[in-house]
Amino acid sequence: MKNFKLICMVSLMICFSYGLSSAHFGMVIPSDNMVMQDDSKKVELQLSFSHPFEIVGMPLVKPEKFFMVKDGKKQGLNGTLKETKVMNHNAWKTGVTIKRPGAYTFIMEPKPYWEPAEDCFIVHYTKTVVAAFGDDEGWDSELGLKTEIVPLSKPFGLYAGNVFQGIVKLDGKVVPYAEVEVEFFNENSKAHAPSDYMVTQTIKADQNGVFTYAAPVAGWWGFAALNTSDKKLMHNGEEKDIELGAVLWVKFEKWQGK
Repeated sequence: MKNFKLICMVSLMICFSYGLSSAHFGMVIPSDNMVMQDDSKKVELQLSFSHPFEIVGMPLVKPEKFFMVKDGKKQGLNGTLKETKVMNHNAWKTGVTIKRPGAYTFIMEPKPYWEPAEDCFIVHYTKTVVAAFGDDEGWDSELGLKTEIVPLSKPFGLYAGNVFQGIVKLDGKVVPYAEVEVEFFNENSKAHAPSDYMVTQTIKADQNGVFTYAAPVAGWWGFAALNTSDKKLMHNGEEKDIELGAVLWVKFEKWQGK
């Protein structure tokens, strides 16, 4: 009985320490997502894994794949990655020089991350889009990832308050009523949630896999559509589920008018 009470107390402490907000997000954040003629042509990218609102990082081993897609052509970038620290945890960075107009999509496929609190592995296929020199052809391309969010709204050039829409896909098929977690990248730690319920917001796609969200403030917002893989991985001699996340990072800009 004493052991049972101790287990319950520890479980409650864990729940209270994490609150209701335990959403994980793969992160691919560029230094600029709209490169104009007078801007620096070199875009710096940070790859990490975290709870972005609470600024709680987790270690990210070198990704299985990191690449860029432009006009349907894929360019591997794994060899350019260098170790760095994000939120005091191991992360990765690189720089890419943008030379031609159009939309550049950056995609990270991480190695499976074991999460003991959820008793499963996590794999977040994470992407973001950078537009360059006034052209944006290709922003809505489906890239054939295991799972992905295909944008219906341009994932750049958005004002805070604009509606963003995307389609959740798994194995190339839409996911009806997919659950999508939404979280703000609170990089300067100035945002405060009035309740744990407000750290990670959860919405559901409709019967066609389409979800809709209006970001209330400017900054980077992450959308993570979660599904369970039909495959499993072994951990300590047992088969464990794999959470597949289709993650898309979108930046909303502050309205400059009066």
